[in-house]
Amino acid sequence: MRVVPWRRISYWRCNTCGVCCKGYSVVLNFSEWLYIVKKFGVEYTSSSLNRFFLGKKADGSCIFLRGTSNLSLCGLQQTKPLACKLWPFKILYKPKYGFPNQAAYYYGNQKLFVYADSACNGLTFGTPTKEFTRYVIPEFIEMVYGKRQRQFKSTSFLRPVSPFLGLEL
Repeated sequence: MRVVPWRRISYWRCNTCGVCCKGYSVVLNFSEWLYIVKKFGVEYTSSSLNRFFLGKKADGSCIFLRGTSNLSLCGLQQTKPLACKLWPFKILYKPKYGFPNQAAYYYGNQKLFVYADSACNGLTFGTPTKEFTRYVIPEFIEMVYGKRQRQFKSTSFLRPVSPFLGLEL
């Protein structure tokens, strides 16, 4: 994973490429794990000594990944785990990945450090746009703080409408 500070990103928009669903293990908190176990069964999750994860298909992709060859959609779209909602961004209290001046972001009185995983195909690099700075990043921060559940700027603008994909709408 190679991360970049937010000030090197012009804009971000999910393009439903599925990179996040194919190459990463998704950590679940207890309530997310419990919801998935009750709704789908324990076989849709995995665990280690002290963590719970979304399950994976034989090819290593997320068990809830749905779509076609050029479109990847989440079968948990309305109830997806926080880790999925936040990817590719990391909102931290300390500059863990360096470049503190470029990663610093002020949300109210709180100084945070915002980075993004450069593997995400939805990132556009360059000078941050006003929309990215004023709306997209704050939405990610509000999800971390629990002030927001629904995503508007921090998700794909595609809406799953096709029942043949087996999506939970």
